[in-house]
Amino acid sequence: MHVLLLKEPRDVDAGPDPYIKELASHGHKATLIPVLSFKFVSLNTLSDKLFQPEKHGGLIFTSPRAVEAVKMCLEADERREEWNNSVKDKWNTKSIYVVGKATAALVRNLGLNPLGEDTGTADVLSRVIIEREDTNIPPLFFPCGSIKREVLPTALRESGVPLETLTVYQTAEHPDLAKNLKNYYTEQGTPASIAFFSPSGVKFCLDVVRRLSGEQLTQIKFAAIGPTTQDAMTAEGLCVSCTAEKPTAEHLAASIAKAL
Repeated sequence: MHVLLLKEPRDVDAGPDPYIKELASHGHKATLIPVLSFKFVSLNTLSDKLFQPEKHGGLIFTSPRAVEAVKMCLEADERREEWNNSVKDKWNTKSIYVVGKATAALVRNLGLNPLGEDTGTADVLSRVIIEREDTNIPPLFFPCGSIKREVLPTALRESGVPLETLTVYQTAEHPDLAKNLKNYYTEQGTPASIAFFSPSGVKFCLDVVRRLSGEQLTQIKFAAIGPTTQDAMTAEGLCVSCTAEKPTAEHLAASIAKAL
């Protein structure tokens, strides 16, 4: 059966997309349509902060895009050597927190040792951080996107754990989203299942999906990568058929296969 994945593709270097591969192993043909486009900002400030680990108590990454911004800083200023020789080791004496396996893998590529990759949500990660960290540490540094949810900053603030955030990328709708969706429906018809990977994906895609699906909308099995996305879908009146137990390709493919 045809499954439509509304998510960003993996980096070219990272090989084939694991979601497409996992769904194929269940006998389903998945197609990926990118929903978001990203514009990186404040990279000079980010670079300054990355090379002053002594001023921070640790790092927090909740998206692959934030790690990408760090990678861009190291490559732009040709500071990779300095990073590899001394700076990354200084960061590794502190806690490097991440949400999810994709982000953790990218953090490892920077030479850092991530904690919390199995947390799956910012909510769970914030509880891990609060349990582990003291309130008198230097602020944890959190490079993030323009539409981050306030769950993590709020939880840390309420528990007295110091935090410094910096917006390093802005999120917008992918310029070709509507065109790509229309082409997909024209060529493949209405999919048996559609998976959403973020609340912003729901916001940007849903009207177009509703219009293209017409009366067949009620037959589609809608899948969510996690509880936050599920909440956004439910708020829009969608009937969510399944939610991945953890935000991984294996868990999502298994739940979609079961729903179908």
